[in-house]
Amino acid sequence: MPTLDRRWTQPVLWGALALGLAARLYLALGDDGIYWPDEVYQSLEPAHRLVYGYGLVAWEFVDGARNWALPGLVAGLLKLCQWVGLDEPRQYLGVVKGLFALCGAATAYGTYRLARASGADEPSAGVTGAACALAAPLIYFSPRAMSETASALPVVLGLALALERRAPRWKLVLGASLLGAAVLLRLQSGLFCVGLLGVLAARKEWRPALTSLCVFAVWAAAFGLLDHLTWADAPGAQWGGWFHSALKYLQFNLVEDRSKAWGTSDAGYYAKHLFLSMPALAVLTGLLAVASFRRAAGLALMAAAFLAMHHWVGHKELRFLYPVLPVLFALAGVGLSSLPTRVAQIALPATLAAALWSGAGFHSLTMGDVGQYPDRPQSSAYDDFGPVNRMLLAAHDRADLCGVRVDVAHLAWSGGSTYLHRPVPLYHLGQPPLELRLFNYLVTFDQPRLPGEIVFRDSRSPSVVLVRLPQGGCATEPGYRWRLP
Repeated sequence: MPTLDRRWTQPVLWGALALGLAARLYLALGDDGIYWPDEVYQSLEPAHRLVYGYGLVAWEFVDGARNWALPGLVAGLLKLCQWVGLDEPRQYLGVVKGLFALCGAATAYGTYRLARASGADEPSAGVTGAACALAAPLIYFSPRAMSETASALPVVLGLALALERRAPRWKLVLGASLLGAAVLLRLQSGLFCVGLLGVLAARKEWRPALTSLCVFAVWAAAFGLLDHLTWADAPGAQWGGWFHSALKYLQFNLVEDRSKAWGTSDAGYYAKHLFLSMPALAVLTGLLAVASFRRAAGLALMAAAFLAMHHWVGHKELRFLYPVLPVLFALAGVGLSSLPTRVAQIALPATLAAALWSGAGFHSLTMGDVGQYPDRPQSSAYDDFGPVNRMLLAAHDRADLCGVRVDVAHLAWSGGSTYLHRPVPLYHLGQPPLELRLFNYLVTFDQPRLPGEIVFRDSRSPSVVLVRLPQGGCATEPGYRWRLP
């Protein structure tokens, strides 16, 4: 295939989007694992608590270090599921994860739109949009209810609308509004807002720049008002809680540098794990993004600033780059368009082939590839702690359930009340002791002399079992706190 004919651009793009969506939905409906506790305790669990009145509370939702935009949106989905009768955990989890998967595929389409708005020709934009749809790490993270995955779609669509030259006013306002909404979902998205103002100023488009600034001011007021309504009484809140979550988050991560408690990584972390998770595609995308600088310097500088900020912070996780990866793919589309014809005739099919190769192997990702848990880099990135969550789903079905203790993992690496969906205490790691009779089901490893009857065994990991204790019920613990240990 010497080059990608324009007539084939849309079929290639939409075919890749369909394949990428299918892979994402496969994970949304079949992977019970957890990459990192944030995908439960910063979104699903506070949303469940808001709708159903109970759930484990992470420290961020005690001190007010996160705003309620993301869990509020998830809570809206849970409430909608409740109204239509999808009130079982498998049902509403499938809806929430499925919607995140759909947003992931839509983000890939946004890459195509951003590439076109930034000067890429149709074939180049189509190929890099397809590459974003099929990139293994983007497939992996997409169904997870995290601020990174939630903010990527408004970032890429907002930039695509707002950066379009001679765009009508409504497009600029809508694009700036999407970027403002992205900041509510993830504070770091503010870099793209600053970047848009810089690009418009560099173009001497003063009226669009002023319009965007006014839109951002409205969204900033919405951010502050949301914090005022939810965190006015939080510990240490000042000025009625206005912007409390942002100030608390910045204090924790930048001033006190307390995120390093979860580990720090060297300067090559992001380059290494982007390469490991999508080798050929990472190299081609990086080179082509660099080649885009002459045509899309403003967008390239935005992406570079985002990368530099995360490179500077000691605690690094690959998911932190999720919002900027679609932007990098869009820049790759611009870079493809700027290549000499003979080089482009090789680069276009090579990029598409690398994308197909990455997508075909998405399910073979390991923890070492995605940059998590360096003590077990060869373990699969999928279904990690999934057996724990399937035990909670099984416990949900037990009519006599009055308490659960999870002995195979810390509760932070479980689905909490969102998966259990019963208003009963959750304990972990041997506390409290059996003798106190504060729970009647135990998630543990199969072993000799279990303290009760095995009522469920995980088919994917048979060593993990749900045990019903011989006692008839649970004693009430008056001081039980719904605080995540």
